[in-house]
Amino acid sequence: MRRKRDNGEGTIYRRKDGRWAGGVQVGFVNGRRAMKVVYGKSRSEVLEKVRELLESARRGTIAPGRSPRLDTFLNQWLQTIEGSIRPSTFTSYSGIVRKHLIPVLGHKPIDRLTVPDIADLLARKRGEGLSPRTGQYILFVLRNALNKAVRWGIASRNVAQLVDAPRVAHRDVNVLSPEEALQLVTAAREDRLEALWVLALSTGLRRGELLGLSWSDIDLERRQLRVTKALQRVTGKGLVLAETKTRMGRRSIILPIGTVEALRRHRARQAGDRLIAGSAWSQSDFVFTSARGTPLDGDNMISRPFTRLLERGGLQAMRFHDLRHSCASLLLAQGVAPRVVMETLGHSRISVTLDTYTHVLPALQREAADAMDRALAPSLDP
Repeated sequence: MRRKRDNGEGTIYRRKDGRWAGGVQVGFVNGRRAMKVVYGKSRSEVLEKVRELLESARRGTIAPGRSPRLDTFLNQWLQTIEGSIRPSTFTSYSGIVRKHLIPVLGHKPIDRLTVPDIADLLARKRGEGLSPRTGQYILFVLRNALNKAVRWGIASRNVAQLVDAPRVAHRDVNVLSPEEALQLVTAAREDRLEALWVLALSTGLRRGELLGLSWSDIDLERRQLRVTKALQRVTGKGLVLAETKTRMGRRSIILPIGTVEALRRHRARQAGDRLIAGSAWSQSDFVFTSARGTPLDGDNMISRPFTRLLERGGLQAMRFHDLRHSCASLLLAQGVAPRVVMETLGHSRISVTLDTYTHVLPALQREAADAMDRALAPSLDP
């Protein structure tokens, strides 16, 4: 039964099979009206899709007539999402689209894109030496884009959802033991970036979150730190302060006393750097800066000093990011609840925390069993 449409919503009706459908006029082809039709399980779902179609038609991002080529659509899609996602994410999506998707599949009309087409693309990239993780990301970006094509009424289904993602072998994380963590903190004691290493180890902040910290984010008296942004280098824009990766990424952390003391020493060192630099000092509120006050950026300023620190402490080679893993492992090993660890690290789901640090769980399970023995011991006595 057709229903009189509200102003600006297109035509919405319920089909005989119970599904809802909506049609929108998007232009004319050979003098005749061209329509786009979308479907959904409820009227409200179709109404939302119709409104998006109307807005897309108004902007001219939907071409009437035949299905657009994938390259045309992907470029339009990138234009619509720029500004709504983090700059580094947009740069990453753009790279995947222009380096991998368009050169191989760009000539295909969207309605003729098939599962074998996408599977062949992933196999080709694997043959070129790309990692399964990169293959997963290529598929992820294409799925995101085609979801929008479905919402716009350009595609009837997201064929990329039917393609199996490349399997990625589980990679054990490299972490410091409690003894090694103490070695690192001891070796860092007189290091100019002591507070950076200690803060990374004790809080598990990501590199961008650490480098994006301002002194206004830290209350040393209350031992409290707020994470709200991250410093990133974006192609064509330089260094950019962006919002944290997820909603859970915006978090407040109580700092250990030792970390607070390291930050106090760091603030004193930074004041000394400012005096030495004089007028050459670049005024900012960043916690971690060069000797002239500019933000820290690049492997030369982080990875190389970190490698020297590991050598000085007699520790095995590891990535700076492994300090984040070490923080989580140390907290879990100390019996801190996984939910608390999840919130400290800013993971979006507790499954991410548990899947990443499964190597710590057996010890926790043994501790849980021993705790149950202690709880039940009186009742088990003969």
